Amino acid sequence: MISRRDLLLAPLLAPLAANVWAAGIRFERQPRTAFAIASPQGDAPLWVDPQDHKGVARVAADLAADVARVTGRAAPPVGSRGSAARRVIVIGSLDRSPLVQDLVQRGKLDVSGVAGRWEAYVVQTVAQPFPGVDEALVIAGADKRGTIYGCYDLSRSMGVSPWFWWADVPVTQRNEIWLDRGRRVQRSPAVKYRGIFLNNEAPCLSGWTAEKFGGMNAGFYTKVFELLLRLRANYLWPAMWNNAFVDDDPQNAVLADEYGIVMGTSHHEPMNRAHKEFTSRREQLGNGQWNYVSNRPAIREFFREGAARSKQHELLVTLGMRGDGDVALEGTGGLQSDIRLLEDVIADQRQLLVEQTGRRIEDIPQVWVLFTEVLKYYDGGLKLPPDVTLMFSDDNVGYLRRLPTAQERASRTGGFGIYHHMDMNGGPYSYKWTNTNPLPKMWEQLNQALLRGADRIWISNVGDLKPLELPIEFFLAMAWDPASVGPDKLQAWTEAWAEREFGAAHAREVASLVAAYAKANAWRKPEQLRPETYSLEHHDEAPRMAAYWQGLQRRAEAVNAQLAPAQQAAYYQLVLHPIRACANLNEMLLAAARNQRFARQGRASTNDEAARVRQLFAASRRIRDTYNHELSGGKWNHLMDQTYLGYFDWFQPVADVPPPVTELDLADDARFGVCVEGSALSWPGYYLPPALPAFDGLLRGEHWFEVFPRGRRALQVEVTADQPWIQWRRVPAFSAGAGDQRYAVAIDWARVPEGAASGSLTVSDGTERVRIAVTLAVATAQQRQDARGAWGSLGAAFSIPASGFERQTEAEGVRWQALPDYGRVDVALTPWPANARSFADPRRAPRLAYPIYVARAGDYTVDLITAPTLRVDPGHQLGVALWVDEGQPVVKHVFTPEEREAQEFLGRIHDINARTDMRVMKFRLRIDTAGRHLLHVGMIDPGLVLQQILVYRDRLPPSYFGPTPQRIA
Repeated sequence: MISRRDLLLAPLLAPLAANVWAAGIRFERQPRTAFAIASPQGDAPLWVDPQDHKGVARVAADLAADVARVTGRAAPPVGSRGSAARRVIVIGSLDRSPLVQDLVQRGKLDVSGVAGRWEAYVVQTVAQPFPGVDEALVIAGADKRGTIYGCYDLSRSMGVSPWFWWADVPVTQRNEIWLDRGRRVQRSPAVKYRGIFLNNEAPCLSGWTAEKFGGMNAGFYTKVFELLLRLRANYLWPAMWNNAFVDDDPQNAVLADEYGIVMGTSHHEPMNRAHKEFTSRREQLGNGQWNYVSNRPAIREFFREGAARSKQHELLVTLGMRGDGDVALEGTGGLQSDIRLLEDVIADQRQLLVEQTGRRIEDIPQVWVLFTEVLKYYDGGLKLPPDVTLMFSDDNVGYLRRLPTAQERASRTGGFGIYHHMDMNGGPYSYKWTNTNPLPKMWEQLNQALLRGADRIWISNVGDLKPLELPIEFFLAMAWDPASVGPDKLQAWTEAWAEREFGAAHAREVASLVAAYAKANAWRKPEQLRPETYSLEHHDEAPRMAAYWQGLQRRAEAVNAQLAPAQQAAYYQLVLHPIRACANLNEMLLAAARNQRFARQGRASTNDEAARVRQLFAASRRIRDTYNHELSGGKWNHLMDQTYLGYFDWFQPVADVPPPVTELDLADDARFGVCVEGSALSWPGYYLPPALPAFDGLLRGEHWFEVFPRGRRALQVEVTADQPWIQWRRVPAFSAGAGDQRYAVAIDWARVPEGAASGSLTVSDGTERVRIAVTLAVATAQQRQDARGAWGSLGAAFSIPASGFERQTEAEGVRWQALPDYGRVDVALTPWPANARSFADPRRAPRLAYPIYVARAGDYTVDLITAPTLRVDPGHQLGVALWVDEGQPVVKHVFTPEEREAQEFLGRIHDINARTDMRVMKFRLRIDTAGRHLLHVGMIDPGLVLQQILVYRDRLPPSYFGPTPQRIA
């Protein structure tokens, strides 16, 4: 057995990224044991052989500039062998640099474990490497990018953030930089091609690049190329909304190759041709239709021109064909005829690549992207040549739809990849404004991809690039070295990131802040939030959400006040802006919700809430304008132009639309009203009397009621109780109205006489009286003893967090693994390893046992709240089992023949799950006796992520999160 404590207290140790430099860099004088990269006695010059790749010479200049950023002195010189120096840094590629090759041939440089390896590099100090040189620090890559990564990894270890330009992260000044002597090897990355897709780039990125660079030209793209290389990426799909990478600036492609960036094109732009290249030439291309049936010769010629580009530069060619403008392929009459058409398209494209490049087709990297409807062609039997990489897509909100099977992995030499989304414009809905990508969710899905062999290509749709800095870096770090990032290391990874950007003093708090805001944004993405999202009546849900964001903002503002002025621009971009803006948004929508509710209750504070909504909408403009106009002298103008308020469909609103508000014409009197927890009604006015939710003698919580003015005058009311065990106190009202009063009601259980079950509170102003019923469910001493430590109640619905199990049982080396800070809970659980086999018998499967207490026998509904993960393995239906004590397990599957279409991508249920970021699996269980029991959860299939369990007999009150977990004391 594995205890809950053993499972949850795993060590939290992780580097920000695997980096052979990190442990050896020193900033104090170390002449006996270290090589002086920079010191007051002189900074080491950099040597690059003139025959090496242009990109290597360029990165050497960047490294020299980074040394200068750290030291504050002039950059060390970059030259070639022969320049006078006693101590030098030699930079070169094994495949091109005679300078490095000479060191290898003379036995001075050991390249074992590096030579011939993709993007690997070695770092070694060498004594007397050349005549007249006492010592060299050699950075030697197996290829061009290996060398480039070696240089940028040194920059990062010296304290130059990859985001120093892109997020204005300042560089800490150091007088000296030393590296411990020795040899270090950085091995090849886990994923061969790793990159991003600039997409959905209007209005933000388009407006910014037009103002700052004159368009998406080489001036802009070289900034992108450098960032990618500093993050160890190597692959890019360029912007495609009214943009054409090659046509817009011929230098774009030339410089991408020089920098070392492998260029591709998006999922619907085959053969290295931007869609704009077709639409801008439509009149010259046959009948102008993007249709391979009706316009084949013209489109084939269009493809031929793209194939010719593949000879000039390092490319990864997208194959296949979709419809005109990122829509589905125009059908030919049926699935099988569509498949035959696509097979013809791909065969023609491959023939053109061979003809135009003169290379074997197997030597040309190619990819077919199974985006949206394209997956059905593959599932329908489309025959794809085995050397083509098959790229599976997610569901546009980060959950992978499919991954390769063992049989597929054994039969395809081209391997597999994934197309991931951090940003989306389209179905099931759009989200483009801010970061909504919590790292635990990303890790869980990316880990599945790695374990199931999708490791040839990873690309993520990142929209405008900013403000997704943190998830972009995490995505690429995991693609490089997933072993350095695990579910129990994410906090340490984020803290290392925060320390690099803002210093050790604030690292823990900054890491907590960025994790917390992304987590909350994933509960319901900002674009999907509505005034009615969170309940005003049940479980204090709306006040808890308000408090959550207010607390984050207070903490974020406190850190900002402690930072040096030079750090505040970066902090605003990476931390403070998303927290301020999202806190403001949530408060605005909650004020709008109160406005509508209060109007129906006739509250005077309806008008206060309307004013608050308008005030917060104006604040949202100021928060945006600070980003656009004030940071770094207006450097980022337009990058916060994205609209996010007022979505009526999947497409973005033309302008932000504030939530509608109502105002009341108030009478000049002092009438009062009352509302109670659990109801949207108000009194006087409704014909049935008000009642608080029943008080549970096991849970012993509080309930509330509010008293409010209905006119312009202040209230004068008295609250009394008819039983001495009913207690109440004034607490802050959840309202913008100064006259609204909230009362928290509790029970003094020690004073409740045996058999008592009811009482009442009365609110009176001397003229009008409202009586509020108070009912109890009293627990006996035996019930309290039996229930202690369990999850349960005397009748109310109750909630169990995934981590609240009493014991776990492993089976055949498979167990339930903790995923800290995941989804709606502190700790979620998932079968581990993620690619484990399925279990037919849940009693022999990995299982969890939860102690529960119920006061009555009977039929109960049990809802498993899971992540909305999809069927990545077509061989299973994503099943799980529940049972009580030694009863018969009840097995449920998500993707049954009856439910599969609704649950899969863009199905009816998927649409709901994608918006709520959860799936509800409903079970009906019979509990034959009242009292304490064990509720068992047994694994059937891997891939399920358990977050929460809800247990109830009667109707579950509507809310977004359900009851808050409470273990019986």
